[in-house]
Amino acid sequence: MPELAEVEYFRQQWDPGIGGKVQAIEANPKARIYRESAATVVINALTGATLKASYAQAKQMLFEFSGGRWLGLHLGMTGKLLCDAKQVERAKWDHFVLRQAKRTLIFRDPRQFGLLKLHIGKEPPQWWTDFPPPVLSDAFTQEVMDAFLARRAKSPIKAVLLMQERFPGIGNWMADEILWRAQVFPETKCGQLTAAQRITLYRNVREVAADAMRCIAGAGGELPPDMNVNIPESWLFWHRWRDGGHCPKDGEALQRKAVGGRTSCFCPLCQPSGSVPLHP
Repeated sequence: MPELAEVEYFRQQWDPGIGGKVQAIEANPKARIYRESAATVVINALTGATLKASYAQAKQMLFEFSGGRWLGLHLGMTGKLLCDAKQVERAKWDHFVLRQAKRTLIFRDPRQFGLLKLHIGKEPPQWWTDFPPPVLSDAFTQEVMDAFLARRAKSPIKAVLLMQERFPGIGNWMADEILWRAQVFPETKCGQLTAAQRITLYRNVREVAADAMRCIAGAGGELPPDMNVNIPESWLFWHRWRDGGHCPKDGEALQRKAVGGRTSCFCPLCQPSGSVPLHP
């Protein structure tokens, strides 16, 4: 599922349409992406409106249209946004297509785990304004993170990093990257983390988020599975997806196990269970 930086990347794909009027909308009304807002309602609300701005936070996007119309969009597992300078024909999995005079804005989602949510009002919807502080914001402090971990002392840190109410936008690959850099075993209980480990963890949460925004959100090209992004080979990122992948630090064979219902990839030397990591 797209995470923080991938969502930001896809948000940018519709930005060429800002300032353009929606002349027509083509939709697949039976698609599951309309399970909260019916296709006919979305079409009637947005046809004739002008796209004014786009926003992204966590794993969500919000598009502002004229007339106090807001379109929330969640990509799900296979969703992506596309922009074509031509009036291209709607493809099989293009469940939502905005036609402007000079371009076509497309939401494509083969597996239909994505979601559209229409809101009408002067202000953004409450579900948007209620998001917790981004992990790169000044409001996400060491103290805030430590307090959250303390309340979940018996939970494994990998599972806690995936909790969107405190780590918005952090998903599976980012959590694995964070723990690998911090040299923390994924099943370590939050209450077992030392003060030094929490400081290192906080630093790496922000570091990985910043690195991902730089390397993915601004990279262009296709995202997984057709990767073409500026991510160094020194990251765990590339190696965790490879069969027989090895740690880029020490060459040790990477291991995988389920933690909190999600598959975690880790290096047994960098992130040993219950002992001091190999690397300083």
